[in-house]
Amino acid sequence: MANASPVSVGKVNAGGSEDALFLKVFSGEVLTSFERASVTQGAETVRTISNGKSAQFPVMGRIDASYHTAGTEITGSDVNHNEKIITINDLLISSVFLSNIEEAKNHYDVRGSYSSEIGRALAFQKDKHILQTIGQAAQASANVSDSGYASGTVLTNTSIASATAATAANAMIDELFNAAKQLDANYVPREGRKCFIRLEEYYKLANATNAVNVDFSGQGSIAEGKVLKIAGIELVPTPHFVASDFSSSTNVDGGSATAGGSNPQQVNLANYVALVCHPSAAGTVKLMDLATEMEYDIRRQGTLMVAKYAMGHGVLRPEASVGIKEA
Repeated sequence: MANASPVSVGKVNAGGSEDALFLKVFSGEVLTSFERASVTQGAETVRTISNGKSAQFPVMGRIDASYHTAGTEITGSDVNHNEKIITINDLLISSVFLSNIEEAKNHYDVRGSYSSEIGRALAFQKDKHILQTIGQAAQASANVSDSGYASGTVLTNTSIASATAATAANAMIDELFNAAKQLDANYVPREGRKCFIRLEEYYKLANATNAVNVDFSGQGSIAEGKVLKIAGIELVPTPHFVASDFSSSTNVDGGSATAGGSNPQQVNLANYVALVCHPSAAGTVKLMDLATEMEYDIRRQGTLMVAKYAMGHGVLRPEASVGIKEA
């Protein structure tokens, strides 16, 4: 009896390796890019509108106190008022189109990963826009012509760029206390203060004895690489301060052009290492919150996945924001 002639299922054109066409086995799930969860939640004042293109944020000055002269009529005090109009930017989207044939050829699920990733892309962009607006606030003049209201503040300390980690950390601690002092002087509430800080400075602080040592009432851990607060300000490390990207249109410096060609968040943040703020410094108007959609397109034989939002951002109270620069 003659031997059988097996079909060369795994060979390319019946030649070469026996398993060239066999499915490559992947262990685990598909790795997406690192999760870009929003770090700016709660860092600004948010208003949601159901329709329209903008929202008004009233800004008012303080009321003076004075001694009363017996017998004189009390007529009240005048109060300075202003407004900030924040306009919705264009619809910002992130999308993926997955064709039927490509999905059929593929051997692992990608829809869930794609859906998550395009959502993270918008969260990443929103964080940048919020940081840009906080940076604009630090550089802005007062919104109310009232002696009780100040402009934004920018602090510069050349020692932050020191090659010595201890010197750089101490300089950063000094400026965080200076920022807290400035916010106190501007009557900014202590609750809700945040500092968005460059990774390099954050990890120098995490390794600084006086920042984490309990003998100095420090809060954090060298073992975990964490610093919770300095001068009552919550520290939030963020990779958005990337010096090599300052010429890019997608970082915290360059802004992001809308369909109309405007750059509402454009600001020069070169050499900035941290932004300290209270939620009253910046405002966000939401017309369409973050949402995802997925729909099969019969004409193109594939599935389109879209994440989208329509928001606008603007400066409310400059006195509630402090920028920290290394030079």
